[in-house]
Amino acid sequence: MNRLFDWRTGLVVVKPDTFVRWHRRGFRLFWRWKSKSPGRPPLPKNLQWWIREMASENPSWGEERIANELKLKLGIRVSPRTVAKYLRDGRPARTPDPKQRWLTFIHNHAKVIVACDFFVVVTATFRVLYLFVVLELGSRRVVHCNVTAHSTAEWTLQQFREALPHDHSYRFVIHDRDSIFSGALDPRVANLVRALRTPVRAPMAKAVCECFGGSLRRECLDFLIPFHERHLKREFPGSVRDAA
Repeated sequence: MNRLFDWRTGLVVVKPDTFVRWHRRGFRLFWRWKSKSPGRPPLPKNLQWWIREMASENPSWGEERIANELKLKLGIRVSPRTVAKYLRDGRPARTPDPKQRWLTFIHNHAKVIVACDFFVVVTATFRVLYLFVVLELGSRRVVHCNVTAHSTAEWTLQQFREALPHDHSYRFVIHDRDSIFSGALDPRVANLVRALRTPVRAPMAKAVCECFGGSLRRECLDFLIPFHERHLKREFPGSVRDAA
């Protein structure tokens, strides 16, 4: 390194807050560059409108029938999968049943419910780590936590096994609909506890995890930029109990 340039002339004394701000700004630029992909451009707005209009006027038509109609009558080739994507985006918001309120269920069963979530931690080299936390809703106590760079279904299932021993009294575990929770995970967790997914577009359905994540970031992770997975595992256990 000394043969390339004199690194001592590049040293600058800055405040920790400044260094953290530089790190976050650098990660945003890095992730923006990494997320760029050629991909297919979105369909024109008028074509999106035609797809939703055809679906509303013909309830029995599926995405494949709509794609064939566009090809035969308008000469527009659109994949059925693309049609399905715009049909999902245009669905009206679901109106919850007031007799089966989620909040009522949580209050009635808080002592036998645990909630889990993944929190993203960025290392000094812009590597993404996943911090998995399991909370008890009744007491807000941290039941289990661990760190990984690859959140596979097998790894997540093992965390549930460690967090919920065979003699536990919990009946439900709540998690959101993030793709990080694979569809094959819930049936395997059913041997330990019943898994419940939060309603669509309802972040307040797991407000305990959201509040804990905010406190964890403000009181711990904002002051820590780990170098690697081992560093975060070594520093985190004491910090998570303080944040809880």
